Amino acid sequence: MNIYYCYSCGYRKVFEDYAGIIQQKYPDISVIGANYDPPGLNMYLSRLIGFGKMILIMCILSGVNIFAWLNKPQPAWWSWCLENKLYACMMMFFLAQMIESQLVSSGAFEISLNNIPLWSKLDTGRIPQPPELFQIIDNTLQFSKMDLPNNNFVQ
Repeated sequence: MNIYYCYSCGYRKVFEDYAGIIQQKYPDISVIGANYDPPGLNMYLSRLIGFGKMILIMCILSGVNIFAWLNKPQPAWWSWCLENKLYACMMMFFLAQMIESQLVSSGAFEISLNNIPLWSKLDTGRIPQPPELFQIIDNTLQFSKMDLPNNNFVQ
């Protein structure tokens, strides 16, 4: 069984709880958890913002005027950043961190068994209750054990 969850949403603890109760009820099923990657370009954009954040913080701490390299006059806000390095770096770090976490938070808690999707929080908007999940697992296991009659049809 695979469970993909949104790490930044705090679903790691929920995964650990569900893995424990599933292992307890179904000892033959191995539960594997992984981070659900955000859709589209969000992950790449988040990494780009993180890289840009570090470059700007290094420029502020070293006192580099990046606008001189661009042949532009130094704006007043950049002068303020260079005069108040600690506050500017903290503000830059936390603002960029907030944007990055917003980009990578998917809200996902996806459960699949033998590559068959059992539950999707993205589709339903909620995480299943344990009895509900047990019923879905039981039905899936029962269905996979059924032998379909062979009527010699070409498939």
